[in-house]
Amino acid sequence: MLYPQVIPPAIDKIFSHYTWRKKVDEKTVYLTFDDGPHPEITSWVLQQLKEHNYKATFFCVGDNVQKYPDTYRQILAEGHKTGNHTFNHLKGWKTPIREYVGNINQCRELVDSRLFRPPYGRITTAQTQVLKDGYEIIMWTLLSGDFYPTLNLPKALEKLKKKTEAGQIIVFHDSVKAEQNLRFLLPAYLKFLDENGFRSEALSDS
Repeated sequence: MLYPQVIPPAIDKIFSHYTWRKKVDEKTVYLTFDDGPHPEITSWVLQQLKEHNYKATFFCVGDNVQKYPDTYRQILAEGHKTGNHTFNHLKGWKTPIREYVGNINQCRELVDSRLFRPPYGRITTAQTQVLKDGYEIIMWTLLSGDFYPTLNLPKALEKLKKKTEAGQIIVFHDSVKAEQNLRFLLPAYLKFLDENGFRSEALSDS
């Protein structure tokens, strides 16, 4: 099965200028949500997190923040963190460096955070060099695949549970594309975390 995907530990050493996981002493994971905010979907995610007293990090597309400022403010008001996901969800491999960095800066006017996640995980070495002093570039350890239209949901959920380890950065999407899969996966996965002694914390942006 293509998704969920697990990033092997060796990647940490090969691409050490990106953050793939966190070192923790307890059973803590870092839930992250990409591509929002969206008024209905993000609000639903926030309610799911509140039921478990979990915190998360939302990597926001600037254009969506501009469209839905109340939802963005709700994320922060409920104690979660936000990160920069470019203004227009640009793919770094296909975007000239000046345009790419300019788009990130445009998002930063709305998202005050030093956390950055490149859309699709696609970023060039040159782009990284420009950004690394101003941002912590956040990748992931476990990719849920909720955006994948033919995802086998029961199998995906079981794989998510099986592959979960402390310190992982885990990706879901609060987007229209992922909504149907997300509504199946997220409540069951949060219940699994809770029942197995895991906690979710937001990534630090300081």
